[in-house]
Parts: sequence; structure tokens; C-alpha cells
Amino acid sequence: MSDSVTDMSTLFYLMEIALAARTIYGFTRTYFTHKLSSDSSMVVEKHQHALRPRLPTATTTAPLQKKKKPVRVYMDGCFDGMHFGHANALRQAKALGDVLVVGINPEVEIRKHKGPPIMSDEERRISVSSVKWVDEVLTDVPYVLTPQFLKKLIEEHNIDIIVHGDDPCVGADGQDVYKAVKEMGRFRTVKRTEGVSSTDIVGRMLLCTRNHHLDVPSSSTGTSRLNTKADGENFAKNEELLKKRTPFTRSSSFLPTTRRLIQFAGEPKAPKPGDRVVYCDGTFDMFHAGHIETLRKAREMGDFLLVGIHDDATVNGRKGSNFPIMNLHERTLAVLSCRYVDEVIIGAPWCITEDMIKTMNISVVVHGSHKGDSKRTGEAKSDPYEIPRKIGLLVQVESESDLTVETILERIVRNREAFVKRNIKKEAAEDEYLTKHKKYIEER
Repeated sequence: MSDSVTDMSTLFYLMEIALAARTIYGFTRTYFTHKLSSDSSMVVEKHQHALRPRLPTATTTAPLQKKKKPVRVYMDGCFDGMHFGHANALRQAKALGDVLVVGINPEVEIRKHKGPPIMSDEERRISVSSVKWVDEVLTDVPYVLTPQFLKKLIEEHNIDIIVHGDDPCVGADGQDVYKAVKEMGRFRTVKRTEGVSSTDIVGRMLLCTRNHHLDVPSSSTGTSRLNTKADGENFAKNEELLKKRTPFTRSSSFLPTTRRLIQFAGEPKAPKPGDRVVYCDGTFDMFHAGHIETLRKAREMGDFLLVGIHDDATVNGRKGSNFPIMNLHERTLAVLSCRYVDEVIIGAPWCITEDMIKTMNISVVVHGSHKGDSKRTGEAKSDPYEIPRKIGLLVQVESESDLTVETILERIVRNREAFVKRNIKKEAAEDEYLTKHKKYIEER
């Protein structure tokens, strides 16, 4: 009996050991299965993390990229009697780089190589500085780019490339003034603007021609460009004169395009809500330093400068003779090139109405103090600023310059002999270029 009990106790003991062992095995198996699974996931995660792009953190900064050096472009010239052709050359030059530096030849250099200039050094500086594509201006630069001056441009002004139009440019010795630049491989060419030249403009002034006017009746008068019998006779005489060969008979034809207007206007601008809109109107003929200074002052009076330009018939009806010297399209491009101007009304009405003030949301109407226009009879006697004057919007700014188209004409007449001599030489060079050397250059 005791042996039987002992055997049963031993059996139960062995069963308890087996059960305990199974329990321990189960726990151990579960533990290591979970452990191995966790370790495997960590290995995969670490591998995937290693494959991901490393992003900068607060303690790890990405390497900085080297900043690209801005390309500095240089263009020089006399810029005498500056017109939209000059401005278009500067626009193309700016398109070749990031910063446009413009050099202006002084009067002493111009007299030596070309003859007397029309405008003073300061008047030409103001004109060039006002062009929206110009970043820096250098004065008193030599007409011929010598190796010494070229070295100064590169070392002191960090110039990368030097630009000129595709027309010939020679000094008093008959040599190419850009020879040294071309030999260095830094020279670039931009397309010359067809349809306008200083020679043509001087010719218009001396011959009193009006064949450049646009044959559009004035919206305010309904009159044609021939206002009197005397004007008609003078016009006929000048037409006959144009058939003869003189230093001023070349008259190139400017072809206005929407592309050119867009290039000069740039990105469309509109006054923002609450902006103070300033309006300034005029002829803006032979767009010069006097106009520019008035527009600069006008722009300082508000946030948005709107400029109105009168059409050819309106101007001629009030000034007579062959005015305006530049037609409406040419004057529009000249004004659009000015950095102070935000928007232009092409063919603006002579008289400012209350409806126009409301439509354009005009806050200030600016007029220069200098009155250089020769007035005719009739409607010209009316006050174009009657409405803005009455409602208190008119502001007259002091004109710092007495420069007018008439004074420019007087300067040309005083030096007529010198201009004739210069233009004979210039026209001969242009003839050779147009007939023998001109080739297609893509405009930028």
C-alpha cells in the first residue's frame, strides 16, 4: 500500500515538472518570437532610413550653393537728342545680362569725333538716367574704347561684356572704336532700331517737313494736319525739296507694332485700391530733360503716374508749322521708356473732363510751370485745366529747365553748317552700311 502511494506521488511530481517545463517553454517561445520580430523591424527601418534623402535639421545644415555672379553689361554713346531708338538699344543691352552700366561721352569728345552736340552734358545725363532699363551711369567716358579704359571697366566696374548696335561706329581717325573690345572677345551686338535716326530728326526740324505726321484727325477739333493755306504751301515746297539729295533728305519709316509697345510698356500695371493716381499730360515732343524732371516731380506726388499724350493733329492745330517733330507713336515709346511713368493714354484729349477724372480715378493733375508752346487762335485759347482747377486737383510744379522744342531747334539752326557737314559724312557711312554691310540680326 505504501509503495502504491509512493508511486502515485512520484507520478504527480513528474507531471507537475512536465507542466512547469511546458509553461516555461511557452513563455520563452513567445518572448523570443516577439524579440526577433522587433529586431527584424528595426533593421528594416534603419535600412529604409538610410535610403531616404538626408534633410537639414537644427544641428545639421545643408551645404549652401554658390551664388551666381550677376552679369554686368556696358554700353556707351553720345545719346544726343535721345529718342526711342536709343532706348531700344539700351533695352536690348539689358537683356544680355543682369546689370546695365551706361557710359556717356562728354561734349569735348563728341566735338572731336562727330561735331557739336545738341544737348549739354547734364541734359544727356538726365535723359539716360531716366531710362527704365539703366542701372548705373558713367560720365566723361572716352569716345574710343582704348585698352587702358577697357582695363578700367573690367577691373573697377566689373564689366563682363560690352555692347553696341550693328551700325558702324568709327572715330576721327576712321578706325573702329570697339577694336580693342572685339580683340578681347567681350563684344556683343544688338539690332539697330529701324525707322528712326538722329539724322532724320534733325532733317525734320531744318526742312520743316510734316510727312512723318500720322494722318489722323484730332478727336477734339476734327481738323486735318494742314491748317492754313500758308501751311499747305510750305508743306508742298518741302515735299519738292525732299525729292532732291541733301544731307537731310533720308527719312526712314518707323513701323509701329504691338510687340514694340509691349516691350516698352513691360508688365501691365494698374493702380491698387487706395493708390493716389497722378495725371500729367502734354505733347512730350523730342522727349527731353525738361519733360523728365516734370514727370519725376509728378511721380513723387502719388503712387501711380498716368501720362496723357496728345495726337499729332491736336498738337499741330495749336503749335502750327511742322510740330510735332516726332509723331504720336514715336512720342509714346519715348515716354514709355521713362522709369517714372506707370501708364500712358495714347491720343489723350486736350481738355480734361470731369468724366475722365472719375473714370481714371485721378487724385492730382500736374502741369509744369514752363509754357513753351506757340498758341494759335480758336480753341487753343480755352483752358484745358479748367475742370481740375475748379475742383482743386490742379498742381503746378516748377520747371527746373527752360528746355523746349523751340530752344532745341534754335541750337540746331545756330550750328546748321556744322550739322550739314556732319550729316553728309554720316549719311555716306550709312549708305555704305545699308547697301554693302547690313545683315539680319535677331532683336532681343
